[in-house]
This record gives sequence, structure tokens and C-alpha cells, in this order.
Amino acid sequence: MATPVIKGVSFVITHTPSLVRYGSKPVREIEKNPDVLRDILSHLRSYEDAVAYPPNQVFIGNMRPESLKEYERPWTNQNLSNADRFSSWGEILPEEEFYGWLKIADEYDLIYLEENFLNTRVKPRLENHPLISSKDIEALGKGVNIDEIQGKLEDGTALPLFVNKDQLIGVFTAGHDEDKFLSAHILLENLSNKASGIVAMRHALSSFDVKPEQIEYVIGCDEEAVGDRYQRGGGNMAKSIAEYAGCVNASGSDIKAFCCAPAHAVSVAASFVQSGIYKETLVIGGGCLAKLGMKYAGNISKEMPITEDQMGAIAILIGEDDGESPKIRTDAFGKHKISAGSSAQAIYNSLVVDPLEAIGKKITDIDKYAVELHNPDVTEPNGNGNVPRGNYRTLAAMAVMKKELDRSEINSFEDKYGMLGFSPTQGHIASAIPFLGHARDMIMNGEINNAMFVGKGSLFLGKMTSLSDGMSFIIEKNDGGN
Repeated sequence: MATPVIKGVSFVITHTPSLVRYGSKPVREIEKNPDVLRDILSHLRSYEDAVAYPPNQVFIGNMRPESLKEYERPWTNQNLSNADRFSSWGEILPEEEFYGWLKIADEYDLIYLEENFLNTRVKPRLENHPLISSKDIEALGKGVNIDEIQGKLEDGTALPLFVNKDQLIGVFTAGHDEDKFLSAHILLENLSNKASGIVAMRHALSSFDVKPEQIEYVIGCDEEAVGDRYQRGGGNMAKSIAEYAGCVNASGSDIKAFCCAPAHAVSVAASFVQSGIYKETLVIGGGCLAKLGMKYAGNISKEMPITEDQMGAIAILIGEDDGESPKIRTDAFGKHKISAGSSAQAIYNSLVVDPLEAIGKKITDIDKYAVELHNPDVTEPNGNGNVPRGNYRTLAAMAVMKKELDRSEINSFEDKYGMLGFSPTQGHIASAIPFLGHARDMIMNGEINNAMFVGKGSLFLGKMTSLSDGMSFIIEKNDGGN
């Protein structure tokens, strides 16, 4: 059987401060009190600040997670002088360009951009983008005048689009007059996911030695339930993104498992490769607009800029063994069984202890653990604590219980085996996966031998079960067939 390996990854941030008002939490709070919008707009940061923000540079791969220890928190007070929007894995995309990607991804004339904005601020930028084709530029069209935009807003079903906080530059329309699941708001969420996913997929394919036509199957792991009133979660965001990345020989489907979906998707993709069903697969996860500004109130209360002003997107290439890329241990997938229970100890027994024991390893035999890597600049001001730190302390306590670690080492476990949180706080993006690119590089550079990714999810959010969810996997150094 073929050995599946991680051939490449991409991590992308789309900085979209003007869309924060359309996140689920801001929408609800603005409806209750219109003054909330003023507070949100006054706490938005610039694109330059987003690029210079240390956790963002870690997310796209220009800095290692451990480098965050060099900077005092909150990291919003730190502006890196040498920050780059591009990395070898991806980029931090500015808002003006993201509107252009939305238009490129739009097959149904849902978005209209004002002609002057399109032709002076979008096209010139995208024409110089390394991933843009002449076909993409043609898809941008010519734009419309401001009167047409204002006319489309008159019936109240469309959403106005802005830059610079309140400059009207476009409109997003509904897909159907009667179907609330094709409302402008829901379709904007879906198209944002698709557009950010296209950017991530193109980066992954252009950065690593895999041609688009080699990809045979794509697995989506995002959080949008794409569909209409009859099939609200019918989906296949995966195939819709693959189309725009030139994966002409691929089919695909979506895996829905809340925050844990990427870990499930990796296990399925690896299984496809090992069984020989498909030689080259790709896991894709676009950004979640609904979670923009989800914890904005905490940032505002601390006089910090709103850090949930951006969406993350991921792409993971999983294929047959190339003799170099890190292997996925398909004999050590961890799963949260229905019978496992929901306590932290039960979850970590299922996700960490059981799979390690299956291959004869201890907790301390893994060089690095990736858990929920939520950025504490977002979670702590909102009263949600330091999520990664809490997970690492639980894992350390498990090692103490198993007599694999001395109690005195609990506080140092995070530093040795873990890392500080640096991910955008969109569940499926933050759940362990952001370390995958770093782990791949560190293994191939000889810095570590292995890493374990522990993804967790919240199935109870769907009001169908009180169960939580989890999936884990291990990657390790490729021995080149020796």
C-alpha cells in the first residue's frame, strides 16, 4: 500500500475589516443598538497593521511560533518593521483585492463593484498578483456606476459593501426573492469562503511540485452549509473551489464536523492515498465570514483594535510517498468515540493516549503537539482564557498521571512540547492545523522528528446531540524508504 505524505500546505489571511459588520455577532448587536457600528468602525485596524501583526506572520509561515515569546502581549502593540505580505506558503490579502477575488469567484452576478473603485484600486493590484490569470482579469468586468449600486440597495434585500470603514464601493445581491437560504448575507458568507479557498488552493499548487491536473480528489472542511431551502447543507464547496484552481481531473466533497473537520479530512485523504484509490488529494478550508468580530466586545473593552477582522484559509496537499515529505501515521489516528465521554481527561485519552499506545509511544515521545491554537489576543480580553495553554496543561497532567512526566514539569510542558496560540479564531482554521506547515518544515529540516495534531469540535452546537468530537493524527520524518 502507498504511504501518504504531506506534500505541501498553504495558509492565507484575507484582511476584511469592512466586513466585520456582517459577522454574526456584530449583526445581532448592531440590530439591538445601532451605536455599536460606530464603536466597531472606530476600532478597526489598517492593512499595514494586520501585515505587521506578529501572529499573522506566524500563521502564513514567515515566523516560527516560538518567536512570539520575544514580544510582549498584547501583540496588537507590536508592529514588525520587516513584515512581508507574502510567504512561501501564502499571503495576507488586502481588502480591495479580496473584493476582486469575490467577483472572480462569482458565477451568478451576485456582486457589483463601483467602476472607479474596480478600475483604479482592484484591477491594478490584481494584475500584479502572482496567482492571477488574464481570464481572472476578464471576469472582473467593467464595474457599474454608483447610481446603479444605490438602486440595487433600495429594496432592502441587498448588502452594501464598503472600504475605509464607510466608503460605499459595491453591493451584494440576493440569489432568490423567496429563499432565505439564498439571501445576500448567506451568499456573501458562502462566496467569501469560496474566494478565500481559491487563493489558498492556488498558493498550495503553485508553491509545491504538484500540478493542478494531478489532483484527483478534493475534500472541503469549511463551516458553511452551502445549499438552498431544500438542501440547506448540500455543499461541495470543495469542487467549486477546485474548478477555479484548474483541478480539471478532480472530483470532491465536503466533510462537516465543526472545528474538527480538517483533522477528519486529513484522515480521509490519507486513507484514499494509502488504499490506492487516489494518488494525489487536496484538503481545502476557506474562511468563515460569520465569525468576523465574534469577540469584538473584548477587544473594544481593552481599547485594542478588533483582531477578528480577518478570515483564514488553508490548503493541504496529501499524496503518495515522495521519499522526502513527512509521513502520516495511518496506524495512529485518534478518534473521540461516542462512548468516550466529554471530560477533558476522556477526550485526551481517546485522542492522544490511545493512538500513541497503539504504536508503542508515550506522550513524551512526541516532539510537538498542536492543539486548538486560538490567538489569546482575541480570547483573553473576552474572558475565554488562553485556550492553547489550558489544553497543554491538561495534556501535561495526563503525562503526570501516566508517570511519564514529573509534576514539576507541568508549567514547562507548553514551552517544550507546545506553542503559543497564533491562529485566527475561526474554529476549523484554529483547530491544530495552523502548525502543519511549520511542522512539515521543521521535520524536513531535522529540527524535530514528529508532531501530533489534536483537533476538537463541538457537535452540540447543532442542537442534535450533546456529544463533542475529536480527531488526531501524527506526522513523522520520512526515512526515504529505509
